[in-house]
Amino acid sequence: MIPKAEIHCHIEGAADPELVVAQARKYNVDVSDIIQDGAFVWNDFSEFLKCFDSAAALFRTSDDYAVLSETYLTQLAATGCIYSEVFISTDHARMIGISERDYIDGLAEGMTQAKQKHGIEARMIATGLRHEGPESVLRAATYIAENPHPLVTGFGMGGDERMHHPKDLAPGFDVARDAGLAITTHAGEFGGADSVRDSLTYLKPSRIGHGVRAIEDPALVRELADKQIVLECCPGSNIALSVYNSFDEHPFMALRGAGVPVTLNSDDPPHFHTSLAREYDIAATEFGLNEDELRDITRTAIKAAFVDEDTRATLLTKIDA
Repeated sequence: MIPKAEIHCHIEGAADPELVVAQARKYNVDVSDIIQDGAFVWNDFSEFLKCFDSAAALFRTSDDYAVLSETYLTQLAATGCIYSEVFISTDHARMIGISERDYIDGLAEGMTQAKQKHGIEARMIATGLRHEGPESVLRAATYIAENPHPLVTGFGMGGDERMHHPKDLAPGFDVARDAGLAITTHAGEFGGADSVRDSLTYLKPSRIGHGVRAIEDPALVRELADKQIVLECCPGSNIALSVYNSFDEHPFMALRGAGVPVTLNSDDPPHFHTSLAREYDIAATEFGLNEDELRDITRTAIKAAFVDEDTRATLLTKIDA
């Protein structure tokens, strides 16, 4: 089994239908509008967001979040994953009425249990909500900066990348960076190459979430390669959300061939009928990568991981074990 690593996944979006149904029973909520025949159902991006939010709203306590993170990491470990980073949202915690601390502590407890039982290492990336504006991003960054947690090692931003220019969002990222958090951000998914370029200029990330539409600007591709900016690619998600119509059109291999460091990730796996294991299968069957090349993808993810150097060194030894 090829060792795998994932550095782009939204934890609420990783809850599979079976777990969501169990949570719905716990809180006596009807989820028949979002889950049918054991699968999430939606037809477009706006319906996906509604489905995501409805499922996420069923995780309401620290214990719920411990179950969520342990369940997902256990699933990953069973497919050979040695490392996972998940995006978390303290804004989401506040909106559902749980304290930021209880939210993070619950997720951390699940991660600790998964590591003890299965050996999988995991970290959290705190995020601001772009569509809520600069104040939201600054608030999220300030909370994490003032309330550090050993398993929260990065800061990023989710939400609609077509809203708010990166330069207006930079203050939050500056706060996170000054607090010692590593930086990533979503760009180049629904926004074009300019989204990636502006993010590099004003937010100064070491990684870009998605980033695939950088392919539309050859000079930008060269810059990504020169600076070794890692792209958190999610091919299955891109097809599910019609960023590209087919894997033949997907620029993963073109970016890789140009020297841009690329990784494989599942984004919101059950919503997009994918998994980290399937993303590696896609890379093998659709992109033609062999086992050694897939191990290189994992190695790229570990080298880009938001972990201390001792942990990184330990993880790297597992890739060729």
